[in-house]
Order: sequence, then C-alpha cells, then structure tokens
Amino acid sequence: MEQIPHIPVLYREVLDAFGDVGDGIVIDCTMGYGGHSSMLLEANPQMTLIGIDQDQTAIDFSTKRLAPFGERAVIRKGRFASVIKTLLEEVDPRRIKGVLADIGVSSLQLDEMERGFSFESETLDMRMDREAPLSAADVVNSYSETELADLLFHYGELRNARKLAAAIVKNRPFTSAKALADTVRPLMPKGKKIHPATLVMQAIRIEVNNELGELEGLLDAIEAARLPEARVAIISFHSLEDRIVKQRFAKWAKSCICPSDAMRCTCGNDHAIGRVLSRKPIVALPDEIRENPRSRSAKLRVFQMEA
Repeated sequence: MEQIPHIPVLYREVLDAFGDVGDGIVIDCTMGYGGHSSMLLEANPQMTLIGIDQDQTAIDFSTKRLAPFGERAVIRKGRFASVIKTLLEEVDPRRIKGVLADIGVSSLQLDEMERGFSFESETLDMRMDREAPLSAADVVNSYSETELADLLFHYGELRNARKLAAAIVKNRPFTSAKALADTVRPLMPKGKKIHPATLVMQAIRIEVNNELGELEGLLDAIEAARLPEARVAIISFHSLEDRIVKQRFAKWAKSCICPSDAMRCTCGNDHAIGRVLSRKPIVALPDEIRENPRSRSAKLRVFQMEA
C-alpha cells in the first residue's frame, strides 16, 4: 500500500463519536485520503462506510487504501451536499448511524504545489475538483474590485478588504499563488502566528469551492432526512464554518420555536430533532497538535439525532 499522505485530525475523538454504530452505515462526506474512513472501518468490523469526495486523486488513493475492507467500503464521487441527497433517497434512513464531515482543504492538497493552494505555488488554482469551471485565477483576475472586497471581507473577515482588493486589481493578472501572496503580504497585520496571506487565500478558496454553500447544503439534507438515531459530527477549521454548524445544531435542539416575545408557547414545544453532545467545540489534545500542527485549528461538534 502507498504511504499514507496525512494524519486525520481529531482521530481519537472521531472514533469516540462513532463507537457504537454496530452494523449500520456511516457516511464520510469528505473521505479525502481515507484516514478517518479506514480507522472507522477497522474499529467497527460490522459497519459499512460510504465515502464521498470530489477529488479524483483522493478517490484513486482511497480506492486502494480501503480495498481490504471489501464491500464494507463504498465510494461515491461528487460534492457532498448533492451526493448525500441522492444517498438519502437510496438508503433506508434507519440504517444510517453516522454522518462525518471534515470541512476544508486536505493536507495533501496543500502540499501538492500544482494544486495552487500553497503560498509558494507557481500556479493559481485551488479547485478541490479539478474539473470544476471556476479557479482561483478566474476569481482573482476577473472579479471586480468591489466583488473581491466583498469576498475578502465576508470570507476572510478582513477589515482592510477594500485596500487588499485595490492592490490585487492594480497588480493583476496573477498566474501564481506565490505572486498573490507576495502582493498582499505588506498589507497584512504583523506578528501573527499564521502566514500573512492566510486569510486572503482562505477567502478565495471558499469562493472557488463554494465551501460555505456546500456545508449549508449538507446540513439542509440531514435536517430534511431526520435520520433516526444518527450521530452527526462536523470538523471545521475556521470561525465561519464553526458558526454555521453551531447555529444549525442549536436550531435542531430547540424544542420551542415561538417568537421570543410570545406570552406563552403555542407551537407545541416538540420541534427538537435531537440534542447537542458538544456544548463547546472539541479540540485536539496537546500530543496531537505536536504530531500534526494542522489539528491546532480543528473544531469538532457532535449532534445526536433522536429516534
């Protein structure tokens, strides 16, 4: 078997979250290079896992990695928000005992310079699906200054978004992530632990891959399916994703949906579809952070659907 390209984040916590699935199905919405998937299959010898990914390179690797598990490992290509809708129509919802999603770019995608995710890359791509029509070069070189400022402000949470957008427009066209990072570096705050261009690149990557829209679509599909007794575990890496998950889980756990100024409950007070198992996000332990620095920013939230 090929060398495993990365360590899955929060691997112990993920195993704990799905420790009692029996012969049920767990859907790994972001299979990637099979790290979480293989660990779950090993720990649950009766479980069936359905892995979803849009990156053909990851699918090719994971097909080999998960081959020893035979028919217990099923792989589907596509964006998870749309694939899971199809799966939920094909599979008996009562058999689905878990849904896992590790949101964001994988370590191997970051490390592959030709993918254009790295600050040092000589390309400017950032597509998780290489067949997708929109690339980072398209965004950087064709969006208006106002459009760039908006996405940098909303997706990068950058207060100087207008100044950054002006600098990008002034210096384009860009053909490499390295040139883009070098251009915005002088305009970024000093003294941060992260690379000065991190939030700019994050904002562009989110736009290219519609990451927040995909996450919302996934949560919509799970909510509509009302999977009985399923456990939903979402790993996020920045505040925008974590906020979406936190708010959606809180909504799912809310029994009364009457207006806050209502004198008394008239909704029936029975709208909760489960309970939040992680009031605070679960984060990596110090030993994992030392072993895998990427896990430092990972946050896991877990929700238990009711029967």
